[in-house]
Amino acid sequence: MKATVYFSRSITPEKVLELYKKVGKELPGKVAIKVHSGEKGNQNFLRPDFWKKTIDFVGGTVVECNTAYDGERNTTEKHQKLIEEHGWNQYFPVDLLDAEGPDLELAIPNGKVIKKNYVGKNIVNYDSMLVLSHFKGHPMGGYGGALKQLSIGVGSSFGKAYIHGAGEPEKIWTSDHDSFLESMADAAGSVIDYFKGNLVYINVMKNMSVDCDCCAVAEDPCIADIGVLASTDPIAIDQACIDLVYASTDPGKPHLLERIESRNGVHTIEAAAALGYGTREYELVEVE
Repeated sequence: MKATVYFSRSITPEKVLELYKKVGKELPGKVAIKVHSGEKGNQNFLRPDFWKKTIDFVGGTVVECNTAYDGERNTTEKHQKLIEEHGWNQYFPVDLLDAEGPDLELAIPNGKVIKKNYVGKNIVNYDSMLVLSHFKGHPMGGYGGALKQLSIGVGSSFGKAYIHGAGEPEKIWTSDHDSFLESMADAAGSVIDYFKGNLVYINVMKNMSVDCDCCAVAEDPCIADIGVLASTDPIAIDQACIDLVYASTDPGKPHLLERIESRNGVHTIEAAAALGYGTREYELVEVE
């Protein structure tokens, strides 16, 4: 059965909220709203004022996790300071899920590569999750979208290293590449299981650099903005974004595709689909 993915070429805070409402899934209880807080110096991440209308409507708590690499977000103290500098807590309550240990361990009995996932223990305070993703390239994953937000994004600092290392955190930058991509798919599935499928995904195809928002020094966007997508299926929404890049006629497309293809980015989608928590088959419903 095909998933429904809503799509608009208009990229505004109002349109993000409209597409969220189109999805028609009520998120129960306390809602965690996963964002990317943006590394210090990064010029491409989507700012809090862009997301404000939707976050206000949902009424949840913005959540983030510390990073596993050097920068301004790898300790709770530094990350909280940067969250303030970037204005997140000016508008919203913000919860660093792994601000204090110990991590919560999620079992992945059917994982292809990893059998457990480490997330910030504060996740137990939430009943559902809205995953707000900035779709763009990524130095290691090839691209970043909903599946990366669910896996690396929700992983604790240790959990990020565990995923990157395909179960061996000491191999954070040296693990087998496809095993890392499959570990992301495994980890994403564990978060979906944890929330019993009570998640909604929004991907925004704007400011698309080949680099992630985790890069302090990132390339400027290389391809024209494409639009906003919303779905209850993280695999379908990421596949739709990839397909929209391929369909683009913008002269910057080859540069972004080179990043995605050279890192075998689609393999994360393939691995996730094989695990069965979503589908690559979708109907794109365009909203004016």
